Amino acid sequence: MDAGMQILKYDDLQQGGFAGLLERRFVTDIRLFGSSKEHNTADGIGNFVYLADANFNPKGETGLHPHHEIDVISVMVEGRVDHAGSLEHGQQLTAGMVQVQRAGGEGFTHNEINPDDKPNHMIQIWIMPDEIGEPADYQVHTPKIGERLQVYGGDKNSTKLLYSKTAVDVAIVKAEQTITHDGDVIVYICKGGGVINGETQTAKTLVRTNKFSFTAQSQSQLILIYTLS
Repeated sequence: MDAGMQILKYDDLQQGGFAGLLERRFVTDIRLFGSSKEHNTADGIGNFVYLADANFNPKGETGLHPHHEIDVISVMVEGRVDHAGSLEHGQQLTAGMVQVQRAGGEGFTHNEINPDDKPNHMIQIWIMPDEIGEPADYQVHTPKIGERLQVYGGDKNSTKLLYSKTAVDVAIVKAEQTITHDGDVIVYICKGGGVINGETQTAKTLVRTNKFSFTAQSQSQLILIYTLS
């Protein structure tokens, strides 16, 4: 194994869940979870503090619940989700789409619902805000096949992305396509798999490294989280 690479796999983690979904938590950062931090889970990077890989049961839902002073990013891998709540009620997410919700001081309530008769697959990420007291906000992004798309983070004056010094990219990588990243990065392989820094890795694997190179063996979906200079 690359000595500079830390790896956490789905089968290393305990099965959990709530309401209508099953999940395994890869990141439960000590800054947010403190002494209740779960065994074997990783800490984040920048203000990134939580990542869970979830499968909703057929017709399953999270139930309506609130958030304050947290940014919630939902990455669809398979299936669909119907979004309900105080921000953009009625939005539907399909495979590949990314939903970004900012709670801020205003807060929001939401319920994510699987409308289908089969399980779906969604990754949820939490990032703490750079500034307290911001208004609630909502965005949806749809990366294209072969594209690495930044979906979160950047300059406060930008209208394209919710600002943060922590960035999130979602890549849908074609077979044999290579993507790279220099600097400390946490990468989650949602779907597919390939060779990372010379080692083969499969879906549902979290990798932290300071120099990242991935060549896909099949069409793959990746999340990359890092800090901006």
